Amino acid sequence: MREGRVILLVEDNPDDEALAIRALKRHHIGNEIIVAHDGVEALDFLFGRGMYAGRDIMIKPSVVLLDLKLPRIDGLEVLRRLREHEVTRLLPVVVLTTSSEEQDLLDSYSLGCNSYIRKPVNFVQFSEAIRQLGMYWLLMNEPPPL
Repeated sequence: MREGRVILLVEDNPDDEALAIRALKRHHIGNEIIVAHDGVEALDFLFGRGMYAGRDIMIKPSVVLLDLKLPRIDGLEVLRRLREHEVTRLLPVVVLTTSSEEQDLLDSYSLGCNSYIRKPVNFVQFSEAIRQLGMYWLLMNEPPPL
């Protein structure tokens, strides 16, 4: 598997999208950020379908930041489909959500997320969470070889 240095941000809330991108840039995380606004768009990007038809699916994002509450296909179903497919089974997925429901937490881990982070409401806390997330998943984490 070849890794791209891109981050796939799957987020339907424009404010949360802007905050995440701002926080990443503020902390000098210069990776390209691809934004999918719903679960269908995320799956299309990862599997090279729809508007991403022809994209080399062997070039994967370094990490997927996945919201749970998405239109069309929710984040849990996106995660389920990623883990079912050989090409994306080991892709690092961080659930980044406002959900405080314990069942969402349990379901996310049961379906194979690598990390679950509740979005802080405060921008300073959110920015720090994104900085730490970027440092770990983009610099420190060593993905499995395929």
